[in-house]
Amino acid sequence: MLSDRFRLPRFRLFAALLALVLLVTGLTSTAVAKVEATFNVLAFYSGTYDAAHIDFEKEANQRFPQFGAQNGFSYTATNNWDQLNNLSASQYQVVMFLDDSPHSDAQRNGFKNYMDHGGAFFGFHVSAYNDASGGWPWFNNTLLGTGRFESNTWGPSAVTLRTENRSHPSLVNTGATFRSSVSEWYSWQNDLRNNPDIQVLASIDPASFPVGNQQGNIWTSGYYPIIWTNKNYKMIYANFGHNAMNYETNTRLSSTFDSPAQNQFMMDALKWLGGGGTTPPVDQPSPTAWYQLANKANGKCVDARAAGVANGTVIQQYTCNGTQAQQFQFQPTSGGFTRVNNHNDATKVIDVTGVSAADNAGLQLWTYSNGNNQQWQAVSEGSGYFHFVSRFSNKCLTVPGGSTADSTQLVQLTCNSSTAQSFKLT
Repeated sequence: MLSDRFRLPRFRLFAALLALVLLVTGLTSTAVAKVEATFNVLAFYSGTYDAAHIDFEKEANQRFPQFGAQNGFSYTATNNWDQLNNLSASQYQVVMFLDDSPHSDAQRNGFKNYMDHGGAFFGFHVSAYNDASGGWPWFNNTLLGTGRFESNTWGPSAVTLRTENRSHPSLVNTGATFRSSVSEWYSWQNDLRNNPDIQVLASIDPASFPVGNQQGNIWTSGYYPIIWTNKNYKMIYANFGHNAMNYETNTRLSSTFDSPAQNQFMMDALKWLGGGGTTPPVDQPSPTAWYQLANKANGKCVDARAAGVANGTVIQQYTCNGTQAQQFQFQPTSGGFTRVNNHNDATKVIDVTGVSAADNAGLQLWTYSNGNNQQWQAVSEGSGYFHFVSRFSNKCLTVPGGSTADSTQLVQLTCNSSTAQSFKLT
């Protein structure tokens, strides 16, 4: 018999057993949610140069395993570049370079052999960097087509990307334009448009200029490819992967995974590269229907307070009641974005107060004037659920603090895949 010193009171014993049941249930649910891996990704990194590159590499090694579980691939990261020496496409169908490229002859020959015999490659940001020495000619000139690094923007910033081949499997879900995450951007010696082997997939949209804010590192005009492929290889290079940092405290100020549209591109690109199938275009709301938006966490509806139609009317959550104050229409604007009209007055749309890019900025009704703070991208999560991304701030429509209270004003917040940002359209 246990002594009183070790005996749990009944309510504590019940709580402990309940916690165990919930833990087992949670583990079971997680297992069910995973998608069986159909291809393998091997990511190489060095983690030795520039805190912003190192931070991206650390973040990538946290996020890609999660993405893999949801999208059907395994993810392995290594800083042992000698694994390239004898790598075959039967082992790993996709190779990533996160923050560096091969240095030794054995590594370079191994990677070229891998690519020549059916391997696939996804390169990020600084993996393409080379100085006046010219780097590795086959990699920088033949595979990437860039030649030498020429210039960069500073400080790091988000841009609008214009897709240049909507039929490519990696771009079927991004829209004609989409917002990137924050990054430093590179330009190159060679004009990729003049290389018949290179197909540019996305470039900086002119609406983004000026890009950067430090004198000498600001782009005010020009053509800057950001994502491209080589027609002779299964490869994609994307020039993002540099988080904004406070270098004095080594603190992350942005995330390469802040952009849902960019994340969708990466998943669609990996599925194409890995032979795991391609993602069909996701369903979008009908531009003529009126929808009720019910939050996934609490079941309450997006609502115009007191059925108001005046500019400044608060957009809140409220118990669903079927009124026109809770009915919205998704009318396309451009680039995969929509204005979200309210049924009581279709000239009024969901608007981010004060044209703010800040977390927790409140939402309101306001007369539509083509503002980017009045446009939202509906990102399908499946089963009728969507999250809504602001064109201006790249942040998501959110129930603040996961509140369950009626009359809570809705806000924009950095997208985080929580149920507070997920809404069912009916």
